[in-house]
Amino acid sequence: MTPSSNELRPRAVVPLLAALAMFGPFTIDTFFPAFAEVAASLNANPWQMQQTISAYLLGYALMSFVHGPVSDAHGRRRVILFGVSSYILASIVCTLAPNIETLLIARFWQGCSTGAGMIVGRAIIRDRFHGGDAQRVMAWVSMLFGIAPALAPLVGAFIHGFASWRAIFAFMVVYGALMLWACIRVLPETHPPERRTPLHPRALLATYRRIGMDRAFVLWVGAAGLFFGGQFIYISSAPVFIEQFLGLGTYGYAWYFVPTIVGMTVGSALSARLAAQTSPARCTNIGLLVMIAGQAINLAYNAVTEHPAVPWAVLPFAIYGCGVSLATPPMNVATLDRHPLHRGAAASVQSAMWSLMMVFVSGFAAPLAHDSPMHLALGSFAFWIAGALCLWIGPQIVFLHVPTRADAAESELGEPV
Repeated sequence: MTPSSNELRPRAVVPLLAALAMFGPFTIDTFFPAFAEVAASLNANPWQMQQTISAYLLGYALMSFVHGPVSDAHGRRRVILFGVSSYILASIVCTLAPNIETLLIARFWQGCSTGAGMIVGRAIIRDRFHGGDAQRVMAWVSMLFGIAPALAPLVGAFIHGFASWRAIFAFMVVYGALMLWACIRVLPETHPPERRTPLHPRALLATYRRIGMDRAFVLWVGAAGLFFGGQFIYISSAPVFIEQFLGLGTYGYAWYFVPTIVGMTVGSALSARLAAQTSPARCTNIGLLVMIAGQAINLAYNAVTEHPAVPWAVLPFAIYGCGVSLATPPMNVATLDRHPLHRGAAASVQSAMWSLMMVFVSGFAAPLAHDSPMHLALGSFAFWIAGALCLWIGPQIVFLHVPTRADAAESELGEPV
């Protein structure tokens, strides 16, 4: 039985949607401590192991163009249930993979599946909440979502301590099964039939074209993705940064991920509080200042030492993560408000852009920066600079509460005018 939309209360939606969003970080980060064992077991070289991240992100990016529009046409709940079910099957294949090629295909499949929770989850938030309330909910979801990158490697290290790397993917199967049960039990439909738009390829391409031509949308999404790229270059380089540069073992992942998550949690909580006290633009600017402080400390530390060590090497990430979590919730809400009648499609474009940027980070930028800690620091700073430039040349971030005339006409006719 499908729960009614009125049954979805903030206390239920925040942890549920955050748990769905956590699929991504758990899928990426949980098996980091087993990288060496996976490589030895499947006879994979370092480049192939790095592509286990890129393959996942590529699948996520490609399917991002599908999840949102399908949810606009057929409802949010159905898409999420299908995505979680597909994730369970993909994780089973990962668990049983006999070679690196099969693992890469299954990782791509996982990426194709996990986007449903993140992308459609954002659309659900905007279906149910508006203005400052939407920013607060988005911030709390981001805070809970931020726990995953810190928790996932610790869970992976714990499992790897008494079982093989295959048990880590078996854990993903169990996690997916629990989420499927929770969604069936409590996830409602927030996009009723009377608000749905027909899924016509021609109309869909026209919608994507209009969203892609929206300069403010593209710049805001690009900025948010680039800011996170400054963090993700370290996340995707975690095995090198933690085990080689810092000289820590399998359980050393906590030294990087725990400070990062503390910073992200503080930033998300501040963003939620500031939503009722200041404008989205001001909240974003405060986040920018915090981010640049973290970057400056990181660059200065790496400039004075060739052998970074904890805790000083990881403290800048707590500051930078705080800034990212401060700035991105109002940016996310503002981008979805650009196209209120097609939030699913807008969320799809948003997630696809981010994923493609993360594919670039993990598959190209991170390997180039593995020569030294300073190169990683410079790479992270370069992403922040690029994100700041996107905001600088873009319009001021505001909330838009009413559909545009084009959106209204499209809602009536079923295709753009």
